[in-house]
Amino acid sequence: MSKTRDTFLSIRRKRIIIIVFAFVLYNLVSYIIDPFSAYWKIYFQRDAFDIFLDLFLNFSFCCFISESSIYLGMQLNHYIPWTKSPYRRLLIETGLNFILVMLAIGFFDFLYRFLEMCEACQNVTSSMSIEMQRGYIQWIVVSVIISFMIIGINTCVYLIDNWKNSEIRAAALDQMAVEAELYSLKLQIDPHFVFNNLSVLSEMILKDQQLGYEYAENFSRIYRYMLVNTKKDIISLDEELRFLKSYIFLIKQRIGDGVTFEVDIEKECLGACLPPLTLQLLVENALKHNKTSRRNPLQICIYNNENDELIVENNLLPIENPMSSSGLGLQNIQRRYKLLWQKGVEIDKSNDIFKVIIPLIRA
Repeated sequence: MSKTRDTFLSIRRKRIIIIVFAFVLYNLVSYIIDPFSAYWKIYFQRDAFDIFLDLFLNFSFCCFISESSIYLGMQLNHYIPWTKSPYRRLLIETGLNFILVMLAIGFFDFLYRFLEMCEACQNVTSSMSIEMQRGYIQWIVVSVIISFMIIGINTCVYLIDNWKNSEIRAAALDQMAVEAELYSLKLQIDPHFVFNNLSVLSEMILKDQQLGYEYAENFSRIYRYMLVNTKKDIISLDEELRFLKSYIFLIKQRIGDGVTFEVDIEKECLGACLPPLTLQLLVENALKHNKTSRRNPLQICIYNNENDELIVENNLLPIENPMSSSGLGLQNIQRRYKLLWQKGVEIDKSNDIFKVIIPLIRA
C-alpha cells in the first residue's frame, strides 16, 4: 500500500480523474466537431429521462474506454515498458486501443439500437441514415481522440513515476553504499581485527620472514580494496574473488585447519558483477556464528549454478554462547540487491547447512 501512495497519482484517483476527463472531453469534442447536428439541436427538448439515459450511456462508454485503456497500459508496463522499447510500445498500445474502441462502439451501438426498439425510446426515426452515418464517423473520431489522450496521460504518469522511483532508488543506493563504507571502516579500526592480524604478523616475522611478508602484502591488499571499492555500486566477480583470496589467506593463518574453503566458479561467470564486499561479509558472517576446530572444521563453499547465481554455503556448527550480532552485513547485502537488481538474496537454512544464494548481475 505504501508503494501505491508514493506514486504520482494513486490508481483510484487516476481512474476517477481520467474517467471524468474522458466524459467531459467526449461531449465537448462531439459538440465542437458538429454543433449544428440534429442531436444537439433537440438535446434539451427531450424529457429528463431521455437526457439522463443518454448521459448514463455516454458515461458508461467513457468508463469502458478509460478503464480498458488504463488496464492495457498497466499490463504493457510489465511486458513492454516505455523505457525499453518506446516505438514498439507505441505501435502495440495504439493498435490495441483502437481495437478496443471499435469493439466498444460495436457493443454500445447494439445497445442503442436495442433501446430504440423499446417503447420508451421511440422518438428516434429510421429516416436519418445520412445523419446516422455522420454520427458514426463522429463517434469513432471522438472515441479514438479520447483513447489517444488517455494513452498520453498514462504515459506521462508512468514516466513521472519511473523518474521518481529512479531518484528514490539512487538515494537508497547511496545510503547503502555509505552503510557498507562505514561497516568496512568499522572493521578497519576494530581493535580485535587489527590486533589479531598484527599479532599473527609479528609471530610470522619471527618464525618465517617470507610468510610474514606475504601476510603483510595480503593485509595491505584488503585495506586498499576496502578504501577503493566500497563506494562503488557493483564490482566484477573476478575482482571480488581476488580480494577474497587475500582475505582467506589471513583467515587461514589465524585459524588454521579450523576452517576450510572451497571456491569453484566457472570462468563464464567471472565477468558478472555483485556489490563489493559481498563475499567477505558472508564469510565473516559464517565465521562469527560457527565454531572452528581441527576435529570438526567449518566448511565454507562458494560456487555458481546454472541459473547465473552464486551460492555461499557452510555447515552449521553453532557457537554455544554466540556474540550479539546486529546483522548489518547480511541486511546490507539484501537491501542493496533489491535496489540494484530488483531481486532478493535467498537464504536457505536447514538442520546442518546454511546457504545464501546471490543473483549475479550482468552489466
